[in-house]
Amino acid sequence: MGVEDDLGTPVLRTVPATRVVSLVPSLTEAIASADSSALVGATDWCTHPPDLAVARVRGTKNPDVRAIVDLGPDLVIANKEENREIDVRRLRDAGIAVWVTEIGSLGRAFTSLERMFDEALGWERPGWLSTAQAAWAAPLDGPRLRVSVPIWRDPWMVVGPQTFTADLLRRLGCDLVPVDSLDRYPTVSRDLLDAAGADVILLPDEPYVFSAQDGPEAFVLTPTQLVSGRLLTWYGPSLVPARQELESALLPWRQPRL
Repeated sequence: MGVEDDLGTPVLRTVPATRVVSLVPSLTEAIASADSSALVGATDWCTHPPDLAVARVRGTKNPDVRAIVDLGPDLVIANKEENREIDVRRLRDAGIAVWVTEIGSLGRAFTSLERMFDEALGWERPGWLSTAQAAWAAPLDGPRLRVSVPIWRDPWMVVGPQTFTADLLRRLGCDLVPVDSLDRYPTVSRDLLDAAGADVILLPDEPYVFSAQDGPEAFVLTPTQLVSGRLLTWYGPSLVPARQELESALLPWRQPRL
């Protein structure tokens, strides 16, 4: 059967899929939540679920194409931002069906996940998907905040406005402090980041592992808050607890200051 993936590329695949390789950590978790037995391969960065026992095919940017082909998958799941076009092309040239997702916003994430389960995998949607949609549909309460979100240091890099994380933050009532760049993840100086006027700088634990001992000490003008990177950047089952847990982390900065 043939259908178009998120990029409009026709994909001939077998449904329901019974042998799946995922090259996207968020989607690996999503797929495993529905049928872990069908997942035969994943990247080294696919850390959820923690007990996932499948063949590892290196990273998102350097997958082992030969190892993937040897696994004989019905379908490989990829993502436009996380994976390279050349690797998708090599897999397709080897006769492997590849479904490429494109997720630039929270709404797009829900739509893409629905299509992945309905059309790509041919599976029943997992219950957490509607639960997550309901959680994020609830109205926003409280004043808006100005935030910055570093994702790396030395050099310092931050989340830009045209990203899934930026849209998720907007729905949490947070506006990114603008930087003079149109890049999705621009590089900025630490001094500029500290003096940009954010209410709080959010320090996630991935991809750079910010911690109480590594990150907060770099800023003297702006307070910081450690947060889960998975809750900020992953689109999958983590979207169910993400809103409540992130709102709790932001709550201190919404309180009136004397």
